[in-house]
Amino acid sequence: MLVNSGFIDMPAIEEYLAAGRTASPRRVAELIEKARLARGLEPAEVACLLWIDDPELEDRLFAAAREVKERIYGKRMVLFAPLYISNHCVNDCAYCGYRRTNHDLPRRRLTPAEIAEEVVALEAMGHKRLALETGEDPAHCPLDYVLEAIAVIYSTWHDRGNIRRVNANLPAMSVDEYRRLKAAGIGTYVLFQETYHLPTYRRLHRGPKADYLWHLGAMDRAMEAGIDDVGIGALFGLYDHRFEVMGLILHALHLEQKFGVGPHTISVPRLRPATGVRPAEFAYPVSDRDFKRLVAILRLAVPYTGIILSTRERPELRDELFALGVSQLSAGSCTGVGGYARGEHAATQFEVEDHRSPDEIIRSLAVSGYIPSYCTACYRQGRTGDRFMQLAKTGEIGNVCQPNAILTFKEYLLDYASPATREAGERAIAAHLEEVSSPAVREETVRRLKRIEAGERDLYF
Repeated sequence: MLVNSGFIDMPAIEEYLAAGRTASPRRVAELIEKARLARGLEPAEVACLLWIDDPELEDRLFAAAREVKERIYGKRMVLFAPLYISNHCVNDCAYCGYRRTNHDLPRRRLTPAEIAEEVVALEAMGHKRLALETGEDPAHCPLDYVLEAIAVIYSTWHDRGNIRRVNANLPAMSVDEYRRLKAAGIGTYVLFQETYHLPTYRRLHRGPKADYLWHLGAMDRAMEAGIDDVGIGALFGLYDHRFEVMGLILHALHLEQKFGVGPHTISVPRLRPATGVRPAEFAYPVSDRDFKRLVAILRLAVPYTGIILSTRERPELRDELFALGVSQLSAGSCTGVGGYARGEHAATQFEVEDHRSPDEIIRSLAVSGYIPSYCTACYRQGRTGDRFMQLAKTGEIGNVCQPNAILTFKEYLLDYASPATREAGERAIAAHLEEVSSPAVREETVRRLKRIEAGERDLYF
């Protein structure tokens, strides 16, 4: 029997889904039209959209998601890369290559010098924003080690390259530990619940992570510690994807109600093979069609939240998902410790599907009408938490995000791009300058582009 677990009311989720399954096509169409206003949806309304199977309604859903995404985020696509510094882990999660009982996995923890090597390799690709990743092991990967790693990352430069923002995907911590993490200068703190379904969660986890409520309450503790940008996510494929979407919606609603601001990002990873892990062993595969629908629904349900897509997905599908709500994506990713500088790709957390280099992905984005962005200005200007959300909800964020995307993209083209990418990128910049709504901001952006051409870097609004 399902029970309440914190703010995740599992009986209520089942009731929402049962009622949503009987929604008429007319009701679903009305909800899609409501969602086009970019004001979000209630849980009961989200449940109705999760059962869409009619191709015409699906087309309407996708069109609405595309419209809302572009209204808020424009054609900007923020790029980042994960950096794995340790694969030691005391947990035994059935779906993860880093699990404790995976004795075929060589265990590694990077030294400060090796972390610097990884950062140099990432900076040479043009990256400015990293997601720091570790397993959970208090002995081999204590918080002091993580804080030292963050300091190394921020202090390492390569030619003109530097990492301007470190986001952190780290195990659940106490409030005091989150305060130390904030003091180290992280951007967004990210932690996936993996599955919101309590029985499934308990079945799949062994070790400290098996404490469902401690894990679920991590974002509350992080925000209580002053980290006002947090990112949630579910690993799709562990349980019914409809239930997981409802869990994400309830989690976002809880944060909004308690702290006045919802999650800064929602990640949508799908279960992938890893050493000793075969997705076929799990009973809840998510088809590409279902995956596209759930991304579109999340965009409509929480319109001001960034949606993150990883290299778990193959290139063709990633390209489709950009238009349906995704606003951030990883590029050139390696999910193993030491994978960038030394090519140590054997001991990975999971397999990736998009093996394109950042340059190839960026050229594809530019040709497809997007503007790749390496912007980190909001973090450094204090436009985080409720301040960012207020700008997003009023549409004012475009007056800083669009020019900042253009400026960071110009840096990439001059410092890292291949000739073909530079050519495509310059055409994209010319087109996207026209989308800066303020004439004064547009003129200032043009002046700053000339300053970047003259050698200046890190100019932002």
